[in-house]
Amino acid sequence: MLSVAPTKVWRVESDGTHEQPDLLAVEEPLQIRLGYGPVDNRQQRPLVITMRTPGHDEELALGYLFAEGIIRAPTDVLSCRYCVSDATKQTNDLRVELHPNVVVDWEKLERTGLSSAACGMCGKTSIEAVQAVGAATITSSLSISPETIYTLPERLRESQRAFAYTGGMHAAALFDEAGQIRLVREDIGRHNALDKLIGAAFWQGWLPLSLSGVLVSGRVGFELVQKCWMAGVPLLAAIGAPSSLAVEMAGEAGMTLLGFVRENRYNNYSPIPDAKNAVRV
Repeated sequence: MLSVAPTKVWRVESDGTHEQPDLLAVEEPLQIRLGYGPVDNRQQRPLVITMRTPGHDEELALGYLFAEGIIRAPTDVLSCRYCVSDATKQTNDLRVELHPNVVVDWEKLERTGLSSAACGMCGKTSIEAVQAVGAATITSSLSISPETIYTLPERLRESQRAFAYTGGMHAAALFDEAGQIRLVREDIGRHNALDKLIGAAFWQGWLPLSLSGVLVSGRVGFELVQKCWMAGVPLLAAIGAPSSLAVEMAGEAGMTLLGFVRENRYNNYSPIPDAKNAVRV
């Protein structure tokens, strides 16, 4: 399955209307199923359906499961494959087989999922939910200069291949202290892009990401901070604005949160930086 789809558009300009080819970001559902239970009593159950851009589906599933506290290490996963007889084909149905020792608390998952889908959880409940699955306050020696932060948006744009074609993709990027982009994932959904990024880092055994930062292409709600907190990310930077709960949760996590990152400026929503304005976390 492709991440972009061809179409035709009518471009209206001052000199008239012109038909021309164009590309759209693909959006399709992905159902994530879990295989779980002891060896002598394996079970299978659908977990979630999310709208995503096809590509890096396995990483999306792993990132989502990690953020929900279902898996903690790559050894918790036996396999991750599409539900189809031909393993070389992609579908919109993915099954993750968990190690028999992994216990899935379905009651808790249904309760928190319902709260999120309906009216949202309150700030205190959201923060306590992350702490309850073992996410401690983040400590890191990461230090990045403002001059390095300024370069990140342009470096991200240079890595956004699907966005360059469609203009309709969000991105999440992992960067180091020197501002070098280590990994980029794109998706039509902000949360999915970050899940793909964290899922890739999870599978590589890079977690916790205590010496890396994450840059996201849009705004930051508390869910993105929550996912980064679970992954041990000490610095989350965004092209857009954070929400009030995102700032509150970042403070609880010990995470540095930056918003409106542009060339030559950004907003720091965290404790006052040092005398050189370096972002310390």
